[in-house]
Amino acid sequence: MAHIVVMGAGIGGIPFAYEAREKLGKTHDITVINASEEFQFLPSNPWLLVGWRQRGDIAFPIGPYLAKKGIRFIGRPVTHIDAAHNRLTIQDGQTVDYDYLVITTGPKLAFDEIPGTGPHNGHTHSVCAVDHAQTAYEAYEAFCEDPGPIVVGAMPMASCFGPVYESAFILDADLRKRKLRKHVPMTMITSEPYIGHLGLGGVGDSKGMLESDLRNRHIKWITNAKTTRIEADRALVEEYNERGEVIKEHEVPFKFAMTLPAFRGVDPVAAVDGLCNPRGFVLIDANQRSPKYRNIFSAGVCVAIPPVEATPVPTGMPKTGYMIESMVSAIVQNIQADLAGQPTVAKGTWNAICLADMGDTGAAFVALPQIPPRNVNWFKKGKWVHYAKIAFEKYFIHKIKTGTSEPVYEKYVLRTLGIERLE
Repeated sequence: MAHIVVMGAGIGGIPFAYEAREKLGKTHDITVINASEEFQFLPSNPWLLVGWRQRGDIAFPIGPYLAKKGIRFIGRPVTHIDAAHNRLTIQDGQTVDYDYLVITTGPKLAFDEIPGTGPHNGHTHSVCAVDHAQTAYEAYEAFCEDPGPIVVGAMPMASCFGPVYESAFILDADLRKRKLRKHVPMTMITSEPYIGHLGLGGVGDSKGMLESDLRNRHIKWITNAKTTRIEADRALVEEYNERGEVIKEHEVPFKFAMTLPAFRGVDPVAAVDGLCNPRGFVLIDANQRSPKYRNIFSAGVCVAIPPVEATPVPTGMPKTGYMIESMVSAIVQNIQADLAGQPTVAKGTWNAICLADMGDTGAAFVALPQIPPRNVNWFKKGKWVHYAKIAFEKYFIHKIKTGTSEPVYEKYVLRTLGIERLE
């Protein structure tokens, strides 16, 4: 009998635990360890930002749902990983031994890299965690009593650009509903070399279509933007050309700002010798397995994937939901094979599929594979994407609460997009 321990209870860790329980049966023990007691459906945070969702709609204690599947849960952070002796230390001092460790922690938010950013010690808000989005909503409500300029930004080394665009468009839509939009100049500041790059080198006509939407909604933008500092009422930004030279310095005023930080690996994972790259992301082979520690696997935002291309201001590679889902399925298959003494050959996909809400419409893109050249490369917009993302949120949360191991992206999103299979 093996003990499989999962670090992280998000959109990678919980589906892994359910699928592992189904595929491996009850002869093996599964434990999920998370820094908090909650599951959080992070893709809905831009809606929480403007009050279109309440915290309880997208965040809830996960322990009782795991217990129904015979999965142990610990809702406290891991403080140390002893990879040589297969042991974790938890914040309260208890230790947990494992036969296999699956790391799906998500990232550490690197607000400290740009002075003045972040919801705790800085002047900007975030949608990277439910607590952050809730705090941002409270500040946004106060802002609406006395509106002014808004800045939405992606910092240097940011890798997940979708929430930046979603937040900008959702804020625009909500302000129009409140009949406040005419009082709110909006500016997007992004490290992308152009609008619609998305950390992917663009997808289909994402550049033209997103530029058009920003222009139609009167949202200005600065690309190739290296934010150097955030002060209480302004963002200080250097704009670069394609040769990496500063061509202009900006001071962009704001009364409300939402910025997406760069990511790093979480501290106890990054501290393990030989497990991670210099930014703390887990190094994996094609089978999601650590090259150094053969009983450690990893999936999701916390894994190391190189950027699509070098850009004047550094950008990272996003890890989308479909990719994460395929990674965790591959890990289940590989642990199953390893337990049976067979080779581990299952591979996750680097195909990117995304549904992004834009307030009163939406955008969907498919990049197969994520790194060019691609076999499929398209970007489409429409009201149907807005409704599809709402339906997907309900479907995914239902999956988490019922404990199904059904591959949601494959069964739901691909069908919505009219794609039968990905190769």
